[in-house]
Amino acid sequence: MTRQRTLSVGLVQMRMGEDVADNTARALAGAREAAERGAQVICLPELFRSRYFCQTEDAAQFELAEAVPGETTAAFAALGAEFDVALIVSLFERRAPGLYHNTAAVIDGQRGYVGKYRKMHIPDDPRFYEKYYFTPGDLGFRSFPTAAGQLGVLVCWDQWYPEAARLTALQGAEMLFYPTAIGWHPEERESHGAAQQNAWELMQRAHAVANGCFVVAVNRTGFEPDPSGEGGIEFWGHSFIAAPDGSLVCLAPDDKEAVLVETLDLSAMERQRQGWPFFRDRRIDAYAPLTRRFIDE
Repeated sequence: MTRQRTLSVGLVQMRMGEDVADNTARALAGAREAAERGAQVICLPELFRSRYFCQTEDAAQFELAEAVPGETTAAFAALGAEFDVALIVSLFERRAPGLYHNTAAVIDGQRGYVGKYRKMHIPDDPRFYEKYYFTPGDLGFRSFPTAAGQLGVLVCWDQWYPEAARLTALQGAEMLFYPTAIGWHPEERESHGAAQQNAWELMQRAHAVANGCFVVAVNRTGFEPDPSGEGGIEFWGHSFIAAPDGSLVCLAPDDKEAVLVETLDLSAMERQRQGWPFFRDRRIDAYAPLTRRFIDE
């Protein structure tokens, strides 16, 4: 018989303003609320300290970058130690002069900062000009052992790649966390909005099914103007947790800030994998062509 094991997970969905200090303070307050409500691991949205600056290419935005670990990591480590909770903290990392990453720091309660994941897949699309700012990650896909469990950490654009989810799950991750900043171009919402949001949710629920694990997606919400003064992005919130069978455990609203805390039955993973033994039946002897860009012949 599979022994039941539970874990309480906190999601902090935020609306970002112009003031970095205020955003950071509100992120800490949201994480504190989740911890006070019993969360044992808490995830923040992608790049929560500022508005989403990648809407335009502007060298002045590099001033937002910081060392990881650094000042913000220390502030969340203090909170983690106070409540003995794990935290996933998405930051703009300054690695060296002219070298920057989109990075998620992992904090493990009393142990403090235990490591980081650098976003591997970097988009370059209208109002998502991340390649200007971020060097692709070079730490590989990672699962972090913490007191809360094995935490797989990926970031936003990574969520569209089944390879990333699988390689993280194969390292023992019980949950895949995706700090996220995704939304609509307002001028496209009526024509494409529902399809885009449905695809985003469906993709991550599919990761949960394919890997027999929990998936936690934490997005920002609210309209953020393009720093150039034209247009912007309407971030669609909709943060959620998917269970190993793909069902939704919880779902935040599209247009409001929210702190969600849900208790998960981690033993559901083993039951799901017993019934749908995808790991058992993988043909690892036949997958070498996946390392090619395209199979032309």
